[in-house]
Amino acid sequence: MRTLVWVVCLLCMSGVQGGAVKDDEDFMLLAGPLMEQEDGGSACHGNDVFDYSSPMPPGSEQYFEYLQSKGVTHFKVPLSWAQLLPTRVPSKPHQAAVSCYRTLMKRLLEVGLQPLVILHGSSVPESLRSKYGGWESQKLVEVFQQYAEFVFREFAPSAQAWVTFSDLDEVLADGQDGDTSTLLQNILQLNKNIHQIYRLHFPGKDFLSVSIEYNCGSSTNFRQELKRLQVHRPQQCFSLTCPVGTSDRNLFLNDSFPSGFQWATSSESFKVEGGWTEGGKGETIWDRFGHKGQAFANQTADLACDSYNKIDYDVYLLRGLQVNTYQFSISWARIFPSGYSDSLSRKGIFYYEKLIDALVDSGIQPVATLYHWDLPQALQDNGGWTNSSIVEAFKKYADFCFGRFGNKVKTWNTFSSPWVVSHAGYGTGEHPPGVKDHAASSYQATHNILKSHAEAWHIYNDNYRGTYGGKVGIALNSDWAQPKDPSKPEDVAAADRYLQFMLGWFAHPIFVDGDYPAELKRQIELKKKDCPVPTPAELPTFTPEERKRILGTSDFFGLNHYTSRLVSNNKGGCKPGPDRVGDFQAHVDPSWSSTASDWIFSAPQGLRLLLNYISAEYLNNTKVPIYITGNGMPTEYSADTLNDTSRVQYLHGYINEALKAIVHDGVDVQRFTVQSFMDGFEGRHGYSQRFGLHYVNFEDASRPRTPKQSAYFFSQIVEQNGFVAHINEVVKGLKTMRDHKSTMLSPSEVPSTSKVVWEKFSLQSKFQRQMYHHGVFPKDFSWGVSSSAYQIEGGWDADGKGPSVWDTFTQKPGSIPDNANANVACDSYNRLDEDLYMLRGLKVKSYRFSLSWSRIFPDGRRTSLNQKGVDYYNKLIDGLLAFNITPMVTLHHWDLPQALQNFGGWEKTEMIDIFNDFCDFCFATFGNRVKFWMTFNQPQKIAWLGYGLGQIPPNIKNPGIAPYKVAHKIIKAHAKAYHTYDDKYRKSQGGLISIALNADWIEPKDVNVPREVVAADRALQFQLGWFAHPIFKNGDYPEAMKLQVGVKSDLQGLSESRLPSFTEEEKKFVRGTADMFCMNHVTTKIASHVTGRLSPASYQYDSDFSEAEESDSPATAIQNQRAVAWGLRRILNWIKEEYGDPEIYITDNEVATGAKTTWDDIDRVFFLKTYIDEALKAYELDGVRVKGYMTSLMDSFEWLNGYKVGFGLHHVDFANPNRPRTPKYSAHFYHQVMKDNGFPITEDERMIHGRFRRGFMWSCATASYQIEGGWRADGKGLSIWDKFAHTPLKVFNDDNGDVACDSYNKIDEDVAIIKQLKLTHYRFSISWSRVLPDGTTNHINEAGLGYYDRLVKALLAANVKPHITLFHWDLPQALQDIGGWENDTIIDKFRDYADLIFSRLGNNVKHWITINEPYNIAMVGHGYGVAAPGISFRPGTLPYIVGHNLIKAHAEVWHLYNDKYRAVQKGIISITINSDWSEPRNPHKQEDIDAARRVVQFYIGWFAHPIYNGDYNDVMKTVIRERSLAAGLSKSRLPEFTPEEIKRIKGTYDYFGFNHYTTVLAFPVDFGNLQHYDADRGAGTVVDRTWLDSGSAWLKVTPFGFRRILNFIKEEYGHPPIIITENGISERGPTDLNDTLRTYYYEKYINQALKAYLIDDVDIRGYTAWTLMDNLEWATGFSERFGLFYVNRSDSKLPRVAKASVSAFSTIIGCNGFPDPAAGPDDCLKPRPEGTIAPITESPVMFLGMRLSTEGAETGLNATFALLIIAVIAAICLSVGFCLIKKR
Repeated sequence: MRTLVWVVCLLCMSGVQGGAVKDDEDFMLLAGPLMEQEDGGSACHGNDVFDYSSPMPPGSEQYFEYLQSKGVTHFKVPLSWAQLLPTRVPSKPHQAAVSCYRTLMKRLLEVGLQPLVILHGSSVPESLRSKYGGWESQKLVEVFQQYAEFVFREFAPSAQAWVTFSDLDEVLADGQDGDTSTLLQNILQLNKNIHQIYRLHFPGKDFLSVSIEYNCGSSTNFRQELKRLQVHRPQQCFSLTCPVGTSDRNLFLNDSFPSGFQWATSSESFKVEGGWTEGGKGETIWDRFGHKGQAFANQTADLACDSYNKIDYDVYLLRGLQVNTYQFSISWARIFPSGYSDSLSRKGIFYYEKLIDALVDSGIQPVATLYHWDLPQALQDNGGWTNSSIVEAFKKYADFCFGRFGNKVKTWNTFSSPWVVSHAGYGTGEHPPGVKDHAASSYQATHNILKSHAEAWHIYNDNYRGTYGGKVGIALNSDWAQPKDPSKPEDVAAADRYLQFMLGWFAHPIFVDGDYPAELKRQIELKKKDCPVPTPAELPTFTPEERKRILGTSDFFGLNHYTSRLVSNNKGGCKPGPDRVGDFQAHVDPSWSSTASDWIFSAPQGLRLLLNYISAEYLNNTKVPIYITGNGMPTEYSADTLNDTSRVQYLHGYINEALKAIVHDGVDVQRFTVQSFMDGFEGRHGYSQRFGLHYVNFEDASRPRTPKQSAYFFSQIVEQNGFVAHINEVVKGLKTMRDHKSTMLSPSEVPSTSKVVWEKFSLQSKFQRQMYHHGVFPKDFSWGVSSSAYQIEGGWDADGKGPSVWDTFTQKPGSIPDNANANVACDSYNRLDEDLYMLRGLKVKSYRFSLSWSRIFPDGRRTSLNQKGVDYYNKLIDGLLAFNITPMVTLHHWDLPQALQNFGGWEKTEMIDIFNDFCDFCFATFGNRVKFWMTFNQPQKIAWLGYGLGQIPPNIKNPGIAPYKVAHKIIKAHAKAYHTYDDKYRKSQGGLISIALNADWIEPKDVNVPREVVAADRALQFQLGWFAHPIFKNGDYPEAMKLQVGVKSDLQGLSESRLPSFTEEEKKFVRGTADMFCMNHVTTKIASHVTGRLSPASYQYDSDFSEAEESDSPATAIQNQRAVAWGLRRILNWIKEEYGDPEIYITDNEVATGAKTTWDDIDRVFFLKTYIDEALKAYELDGVRVKGYMTSLMDSFEWLNGYKVGFGLHHVDFANPNRPRTPKYSAHFYHQVMKDNGFPITEDERMIHGRFRRGFMWSCATASYQIEGGWRADGKGLSIWDKFAHTPLKVFNDDNGDVACDSYNKIDEDVAIIKQLKLTHYRFSISWSRVLPDGTTNHINEAGLGYYDRLVKALLAANVKPHITLFHWDLPQALQDIGGWENDTIIDKFRDYADLIFSRLGNNVKHWITINEPYNIAMVGHGYGVAAPGISFRPGTLPYIVGHNLIKAHAEVWHLYNDKYRAVQKGIISITINSDWSEPRNPHKQEDIDAARRVVQFYIGWFAHPIYNGDYNDVMKTVIRERSLAAGLSKSRLPEFTPEEIKRIKGTYDYFGFNHYTTVLAFPVDFGNLQHYDADRGAGTVVDRTWLDSGSAWLKVTPFGFRRILNFIKEEYGHPPIIITENGISERGPTDLNDTLRTYYYEKYINQALKAYLIDDVDIRGYTAWTLMDNLEWATGFSERFGLFYVNRSDSKLPRVAKASVSAFSTIIGCNGFPDPAAGPDDCLKPRPEGTIAPITESPVMFLGMRLSTEGAETGLNATFALLIIAVIAAICLSVGFCLIKKR
């Protein structure tokens, strides 16, 4: 108790001070007495009396002054009866003792404290007891009265407050052997007598107090004792004091927090966000700190937890945690990169808006901290918090945040732990900015922080409070400080100084008087006097106006508290620092538990004491609540970081102490915040210390988050609102009763009429099948997840559970890969709270799980009831309902009790009743809360795999008979359970019941072959119809099945069918025993008709079909189980047609990924995205009544695959005994789908209406080699493509461009179709080798130039402007022979070539392109080698060299035109750069985002950056240089431009020529030390499975990417004018003039360009379609067709035929965009003919002197030829006849 006395006094003071005292004269705030010191200083003998033999303790005067400053009015002075009157004679006192007491009282009076004199403690001194006895002795009472008179005479002048006895408890104990009643009456009479004596001697002094200090822990009932004493005298005041003893404080309080208490967790921007340069974020002081290698292991916060990209991930876990409040900080530099308001970052704003919206949507209150240590570096460069100008900057920052986010953020912290900023940032320099100046900078920083805080508060108060009604406060950090030796006044004073230098430094100005604490100021002044040069502390002063403005600027007291300190007095000398200036030294109690931090020790009691201190010290006048804004501890990073029991214990203690402060002490605490929400970057400790409730794996770029045990603990505290487990009332599930009586359906025909499904869907085009559908499900759609008992529960023999057939099977070695079993599985039996955590995070509506029959009935029968098993499911069901999750219960999911299998299992008829009894029990026990039941899961698997093939338990191999018998009994067992529910429970419980059937789709091998359709229908009947037909149709098996098995049985010589038959009564009993159709769907198979074997008899052979994979769809981790999404829509339609349009629940739809796929499961995301959309199509387009969808909750024991594959939305680490659950990417995706209730149309997909600018260029493009032909005509030289195409195996199908489209000879035909399209421009390229056969101007081929001159003039005559590309890949072979683009001499040759073309054609051509797609020339031709010139052996260097020369060649030609021709010809010239757009494969993953950026920078940036910005982009330069040097090269493989070259290249454009087709998804790939362009790029790419295919493997339809890359060009390259010089799509396979895909593509892509123009202000000047007509598509030959016009290559004349897309494209051109239908009919939308032969202008032909068309001449020639044949035949006949006549 000794060490707590000072604390006790403070508590008592707090208690008194907080009371409602009306008269100050009656108010007494008491402290003291002086206590014994361990070193023997002042003494307390027996009754805490002062030892007169010792001098006054050092520091006592300061101690008294301190008490007086705190409002203390009286100080206890206990007297020693034995020492004052050692002889018991009042006339012979001990004068030294008298003098000493007088001195003490004088000192007290001098500082304004009144002595409260205690005449005596309690027990009788031994010297008196031996003579007079105890208090029951009347003689002793008389002697004490004499002592009292003596005391009054000696000390009355110095004291006006008196106490007779101080401890009633001790008095009673002293007399417990005697008559207690007499003892009490004596004391009462004694008190009365002493009072009279006092009144007699001091008639004017009327105040006399009788204080009885009573021990609250005493067994004596104080209330009863007072009653016995009958004290009713107004002049007597009984004061009850209950000291808080150590044992009392340690008692755990099992109680609840007040209703509405705020439970929170927190994070800080620089610790979790990452994205350090994302969205234009400015550098912070912590960024600089990390990049200088000042954190542990040179770690940085560049990526941290990647929360910048993982809002959904974080909010998901917050929902699981159940907190109602989330405190986060805003990164000043993310909003204002420079710290000033003129540097606004919209992307930063969007991030916080998205975070806030996500929190609000999840019912979580956002609490925003404006500043948590991460100052913009730009502000620090100007002095940071030591520069007073920062006050205005912070004010503007705060103003912006309040205005932008304040409508949803209602609680604000201006600063969090500002003491750390001042102390560690500007004092010790341990934190950035690393200023080591405790003497001045730390105080100045605090000064400016306080003023900044006040200004922010006033901004909110003046401008926003009235509108938003929020609160603004400050979160101050403070340890608790208690005296190391409470008996030492100097330690008491030192502990107070510790608090004043930490907490008071900030709290006192805000909450007390607008100024720094008096003790802090006094101490600094003392130091300045003692240490004038250099002064250890310079405390700035506030002006009166500033004090007034600061005072009261907080709507709550935010407290960050982590630990405590024992503080002793210690002379600090003249060195700076709070401990030196404050003359104190901090220590820790060795009994306090340590943590991973050397400054945090677990001392929970300190929190309660600190809360009381704050309440008394700061909140007396300012009545605001206390918010605990941070409390937590770090653990070290270790392998067992998830099992953080130390954090659980820490939180357990601290939260309980907060509860005590509320309940016992009346402190107004309204929030408790656990720091931190998750592990993060912990400053200089990097990632070595972990504060989080959630573990973050910083070694994985996905930054997966996994709840620790502390998260589950805290979640439980939140749920209980404290430490009292609430007994949940039984929550009854919502009744779902509906008309469940189905009408009898006719039996299925052979084949069934449901074959219409194949007729409807199987002939769909790929485009129709792939088209993604946007829409939503009905509002009551049931989104859920699923599991099964054996797969997840574990606890295989726990609490009396009996073994199941799967338990038996898996214990047998060799049964499962790696001898795995489900003995523990996910351990859900012991981790129910963890499962509920996931379900809350997902926010599902329903959870499907199965009951373990052998957990409830260990031997399968009711007599073996296991109550603990029942309790487990009760707890699970109640837990689900508590969070509004509908339990969907499967009664039997394969795990039959082994005892029943020993009895015979499902081959026994008795199983029907046994199962019914189990169901009956479950309905009765759980049915008041469970409203959705499934009797069996996939009974076909049980019958066939379990009893036919014997692959799964019970492993019986009897394929011809057992499956049918087992299925027969299962159907009847299901029906009986259904009727039991229907008859006994449905009326009261109102639930639904069905059976879950496996329903994969079967597609016929050839839908046009009738017997293949019949085979597919038969396959469905054998799989699904086997159970569905009896239940949903007529109570009997499908006719196809009965026929097949019957015929096979006959052929096998059996007397009856192996397929059992139902009696009429049984049919009636079975029919209609399902309230809805529950189906599990995984894949689609291709069926073919076969004649099955007769021996051995087998269910498999009975069906006469074979199965094969649908090979076009993606494979999964399970063999023969491909992800064929379109099959789901078809099976849903088949069920609708076959079974009378039932309501359908997809009760399981899941995909397997390999064990190595953990949380970044993109394949599962694609699976869900495609499969759910097919279900949506079935619902919205086909009218199928789809009511619900479920997928697997978490990885589990996957039956025969063990743990080799995973199906779950959550990864479970089966190697960890804690079985930690981590949400995968798919979990977050699925949550979003559920939140959106499907796939509502997005802004990307929504079409807009509007028009492009007037004068917009509408064009179509071709390239010389692809269309011209005439490869050796009129002196043309060879090109590299001529040679490449004539090289075997280079071009598909050995196609070449020798003739191509013969455009060299068909100018008129080409111009005609150009006119038909209504183009304004036509882009074509010049064949360099046609004009200059050897590539040089040594020989000019005039015939070649003449061709282009005629083409240009023909275009102009048709009012079409030519747009010429000088080089489109077909380099003269002669130049390639001397090095081609690798040889920099080509630059001059290209210039000379261009000079010739400009001079000959420039007067008629106003639009030029120097080079088309330099990327493809450099990389495809010289890196991959799949295009001419076909070089691939130097992929790490040659592409960069070629690209370098291409850029310089372009620049020279641009300057040539600019300098020589522009003034006269007035044209524009640029280069055309191609690029895909790239999105991150996982948009929530910074590593993927970075990979996507690299893809774009290595693609478009390779060539655009030097031309538009100057030099190669930094990404390429840095990566290639670093990788080159790492490989041992002396310099970068990327060539460097000289400064002169950079200057000459930059700006060589008049517009941005841009070719674009598609988008990819990027992810990082580490190629090791490989020196290759792809390795430099460090990225792989995939495509989204929902994107439409084209005729080219690389080209997917992704319109959204077009708009995004156009915006990228705008932002990255200075808002240049853009001409889209290519955009189009290919087809492959049979020709279809109704090219709907191409029409769709152009409409969508052009509309995205319109969005970029109208909405995004992208300067788009023109659009060019690729291509005019089908042509030679380079290495793919003529197999890929991009043309708007079909070229009939089977006709030697190569006619051009318009496809349907011609009409669509020309309509867009005619409308100059997309007119708004709301504006009424537009003339540009008048229909035009489709798919007609284009008019061809022909030269007349002379035939037999007549001028005829080609067609007319051809007809005439044919007629003439026919007549000639007739004439010849006639002549022959005449000759023969003549000969015959002659012979006769």
